[in-house]
Amino acid sequence: MPKASAPTATTAIPAVSPRLVAAAATVTGVMLLVAYLVAFDQGALSQSGMYLHELMHDGRHLLGVPCH
Repeated sequence: MPKASAPTATTAIPAVSPRLVAAAATVTGVMLLVAYLVAFDQGALSQSGMYLHELMHDGRHLLGVPCH
């Protein structure tokens, strides 16, 4: 007489939508750009003199990033 097999449990894997992946990639890219501008740029990308440096200066101090 053949042995009855026990039912197997299946685990559902949630699908990740391409829209969610694109949104996460966009937010990550923007956050990396902001982190670069605040922490490391020192006004190098600014085309209007030291405007970008002065704009991010208080943010550097707020985050504890040395800028002087």
